Amino acid sequence: MKKMKQIIVILALVVGMGALAAPVSVGAVDVFQPCTTGGSTGAVCAGKGENAKKIIGTIVNTLLFLVGVVSVIVIIVGGIMYTTSGGDSGGVTKAKNTILYAVVGLVVAFMAFAIVNWVVKVFS
Repeated sequence: MKKMKQIIVILALVVGMGALAAPVSVGAVDVFQPCTTGGSTGAVCAGKGENAKKIIGTIVNTLLFLVGVVSVIVIIVGGIMYTTSGGDSGGVTKAKNTILYAVVGLVVAFMAFAIVNWVVKVFS
């Protein structure tokens, strides 16, 4: 069971890093390209705040998606642990805590999503 957990964690990290890098590398090109307005080149130009807002939104949405996927996997693992505990009180407690922590993590992720969206909306 411990080997299976390690495989799941490694797989989730590899997929997560790939999914996280793709939107950032595509969206970041627009932010770091100098824009020209009236013949002058500058890092801050009209409309560039919208690109930053889109990039932040993409990163937050990707991370929220990954947290959701990981928490669903952890809930499934906790359910399997609960089913296979065979009435052992230690196993049942461990399984319940696993499910509880996954749900708490999901709630914290949604709250962080709401806070980030609020901050981006207020300061942009």
